[in-house]
Order: sequence, then structure tokens, then C-alpha cells
Amino acid sequence: MALRPPYHYHKLLQALIDVGQELASTVELDALLHRILRIAREVFHFENAIIRLLDAEKQLLVTAASYGYSDPSAGREIALGHGIMGKVALSGRPLLVPDVTLDSDYVPGIAGARCELAVPLMARERVIGVFNVESPTPGAFGPEDIPPLVILANQAAIAIENARLLENLRGVSARYQELHQFNSRILQSANLGIYTVDESFRITSWNRKMEELSGILESAALQQPLFTLFPRLEEEGFAPRLRRVMQRGMPEKLRLTHRNRQGEVRFQKRRLAPLAGEDGPAGVVVLVEDITEFKQLLEQTIQSEKLAEVGRLSAGIAHEVNNPLAVIAYAAQLLLREDTLLPSQAELVERIDSEVDRLKILTGGLLSFSRAGETRKREVDLNEVLRDVLRLVRYELSKRSIELHESFEALPLLVADPNKLKQVFINLVMNATQALGRKGTLSIATTVVNGAEVEARISDNGPGIPADILPQIFAPFFTTKKEGEGTGLGLYICRTIVEEHDGRLLVDSVEGEGTSFRVVLPLG
Repeated sequence: MALRPPYHYHKLLQALIDVGQELASTVELDALLHRILRIAREVFHFENAIIRLLDAEKQLLVTAASYGYSDPSAGREIALGHGIMGKVALSGRPLLVPDVTLDSDYVPGIAGARCELAVPLMARERVIGVFNVESPTPGAFGPEDIPPLVILANQAAIAIENARLLENLRGVSARYQELHQFNSRILQSANLGIYTVDESFRITSWNRKMEELSGILESAALQQPLFTLFPRLEEEGFAPRLRRVMQRGMPEKLRLTHRNRQGEVRFQKRRLAPLAGEDGPAGVVVLVEDITEFKQLLEQTIQSEKLAEVGRLSAGIAHEVNNPLAVIAYAAQLLLREDTLLPSQAELVERIDSEVDRLKILTGGLLSFSRAGETRKREVDLNEVLRDVLRLVRYELSKRSIELHESFEALPLLVADPNKLKQVFINLVMNATQALGRKGTLSIATTVVNGAEVEARISDNGPGIPADILPQIFAPFFTTKKEGEGTGLGLYICRTIVEEHDGRLLVDSVEGEGTSFRVVLPLG
């Protein structure tokens, strides 16, 4: 069994070449171990060989590959310092035992063993295992066999360690990949918009919620300069906050009104946190929460509370106003029974009586913005409703030197509550009058639309309504008048009444040119 010079050096050189080739071509640890044993058998003609690797945690040698050993022998674990292989693992030095029968610490290996040679597997100056051969012939191995086997073991150890490192790297890579996928799933599943920017404010991540909020896909957002993609962020005050977080390394939060790329105004909460790097912030993490719907719901709730409170106040006012109105109505009825009234006086008293009835309905209508009041519909002529309104406001128009233009088409009758329609038109005409101030032109026209609707248009050539205010004019309590001059309920009530009639109240306005309100009501 022993290798004798110069024969074994040639064989050793070939073995080292073969192991080097195996190292280059084999990366799986189990396959590598068995190939090392195969090369050792072919080159050194060992009848048996075993590689036990060190379990550092348990301080045991565990069989990794073998041939020529029975299963019980190969399956045996050897403690450090125990047996020939345990001593080699503990000392890190080869050990040759010419006759194992004389060694009381011998751990049984092959049947009838007499001679054993064990060398450490050394990698980076530490023992990772033991390469062991045995023979039933006493003195089968000699001191001259130790150096070549050590050289083979050392190269095998390097190959084993590299294979282990590769396995560990694969494991770390797999765990990293799983962690990356897990983090990505969290990021993509979050109900908040989340993105990150680097030190140059280029976008480095962009989750699915951000795609939804912005309308920009991740592929189109990544590596784009944030302020190039969203130039409005500068004027919205977000850019300075982002830069401050980058400079100070401290988190911040803010609320802002953001106009997205579709031109929609959105209300957002944003939380900014520094993205840690080795030498300070390497970027910023931005969390975006769109609270537009929540804000609208909150405003609606607050508005409902306001309306309920004003409703209670209106009920008290209506009660107080109705009492004197009842007295006036009773007095008008008494006057109408007098035979001494001149025709002109009788007409005035009838007008008083009619307007008292209308005022009673109007006081009930004070509650119409918080709850639907009773609507009494009948067939009416819209032109007559407008003429009645103009009789009431003509004096005010004359006093302000406002020129009135009337254009009434012949209209079919429609089913409506005339008193509530008068409330609408009085409000629209008085708004136009106040907008005109002194002098100007007020135009009132009616027409039939597509044979299915009638339209009344109240137009003025006043200053018009600013574009930023126009969307808000029908909101309750919104007013541009001075404090004490308006409640902000007029147009809200007008729209509510028109909608009660299944109609539409529309507005067209150009700042500096005038305003036109259109009341469109269905026929039939």
C-alpha cells in the first residue's frame, strides 16, 4: 500500500492536477467529495478512504464521503480528541499509527484494521475535517506517505471550503432574493404611495399605489428626476422640505394640495424619512396618502352639522316672521271687503295679499337647504312667473340705472311650484343687480329647448365670476360678499329648488365680461 519514491511523486502530481480540474468543474459539495475519493483511489490505490468534516457547533467529526467502510462504521460520529481521527482534528497534525491494535483509543473502522494514516483537511489555517485511510496490513503506510497525502488533503480542503462558501453564498443569495421579493410584495401591497429618491432626487423605487395616484408606470418613473417628472412640486412647497430632510437627516411630514398630471386637485399627506447610507442620508423615502375623499367626507359632515344648526335657527325665524305675516294677511282680507277702495288701491291690496302668501312659503323654504320642504306644483306659465318677479324688482333696477332687456318666447305650460320658482328668480336677479352695482345691462330671456324643456336665462354684463371661485358658488355658506351682507345660502337654495323640479341650474361666466345663469326645467 505504501507509495515509494520516485513513483509516488509522479502519481501525486497527476492527482493534484486531477483535483485542480475537479475544483474548476465541480461546485456541488457532495459530488466534489466523492470525486476526491475517486481520484485518491485511482492514483494511490487505497482500498478504503473516508472524509469526515468537522461540525464546529457540536465539536464532532461527521462522515461526508467514504468507500470501503461499512455503514455502521461510516455513520459513527467522532468527538474531537477521541480516536486517531479525533486527535488529528484537535491537533491539526497528521498521525500515523503502524498498528492500531496497540492503540487503546482506536475507533473501529474497516474490518481487521492494523495500520491507519489520518491527515487534517486544512483551509485558511483551520481544520475543517480529516482525510483517513486504513489497511489490514501492519506498517502498510510509512512516514514517506504523509507529505503527498497532506498535499492532496490541503488541495482537497481548499476545494471543499470553496464549495461550502459557494453553497453558503447561494443560500444567502436565495434568502436575499426571498427577502427582496417579500419586501417588494409589502411595498406593492401597501395602500400608501411609496417611492424613494437618491441624493440627486432621481426616483429609485415606485410602488403600485404610486402608479395609481400619479398615472405613471414604474418603468416610466424609475431613474427620472422627480422635479422634472412633477415640476409643480417646486411651487407646491414640497421641494424645500425634501431637500431639508436630505440635508438634516431628520424625518418630516406635511399636507399639501397637489395638482396631478391630469390637472386634478388632490389633497395629500406626505411623510418624508431619510434613507440611511454609510456616511449619512443616501436618499429619501416618501409616503404619500391621498386624503381627498376623506377631506370631502369630513367637509360634508361639517356642512351637515352647519345645515342642521341653521335649520333649527331658521325654524325659529320662520315662526317669528309668520306671526306678523298672519296679521298682515288678515288686514289685507278685511280691506278687500271694503267697497270704498279705488281700483288701483284694490289692486295694491290684492298684491299685498298675494305676496304675503308667497312670503309664508318662503319662510317655510328657509329649511329647504337642510330638509326638503313641501312643494305645491301646478300648471304655470314661466313667463308670468318672471313678469311677477320683475314687478317686484323693477324699482330697484330703476334706482340703480340698470337697463332691462326682456325677450320672452311663447312657452307651453309646465308643472311647477310658482312661489318656489319666484324665489329662485328673485335671488338670481338680485345677485345680478348687486354685481352690476350702478348702471349696466340685465337681460332676461326664455325659450323652448328641443321641444322637451324650457329655459330661462338671466344675464348681466357685470364683472363676471373669477375662474377659481366658479366651482364653489353653489356650495352652502360660500359667499364673496362682505360680512353681514350675505349668508352664502342663496344659490345653494336656488339649485336645491330647481333640482326638486327635476331641472338644472347652470352658470356661464367670463371674468370682465359678465355672467349668465340658466334655469332649465322639463316639460310635462
